Amino acid sequence: MKIKKVVIIGASGYSGEELVRLLLHHPHVELVAVTSRQNAGQTLAQVFPKFASHPKSKTLRLLNKRRLLAKQADIVFLALPHGVAAEYAVPAAQCRLRGD
Repeated sequence: MKIKKVVIIGASGYSGEELVRLLLHHPHVELVAVTSRQNAGQTLAQVFPKFASHPKSKTLRLLNKRRLLAKQADIVFLALPHGVAAEYAVPAAQCRLRGD
C-alpha cells in the first residue's frame, strides 16, 4: 500500500492531538505537516511531551490558509471548530481541484 502524505490543521486541540497520536503509529501515513496557531514553531514534544521519543515528530507551524500544503498532501485533516474549519476547507479544496 502506498504511503499517504497527511497534514493536520489544528493539531494542538484534543481532536488534533488524537489524530497525531493515531497517525504517528499508522504504517501507511507520513505526517508532512501539523499546524497550530497558538503553538507555531514549537515541536510536538514541547506541546505534547508524550510524543518526545517518537521518531516521526514534526515541528508545529502556522500556515497561510490560502496555501494549506494541499499539493503536498494526499489528505488534510481539519481539527478546528466548525466555523473556522470552513475558512480553511474551501481554499484547500480549490487548490486540489486546480492542481495549485
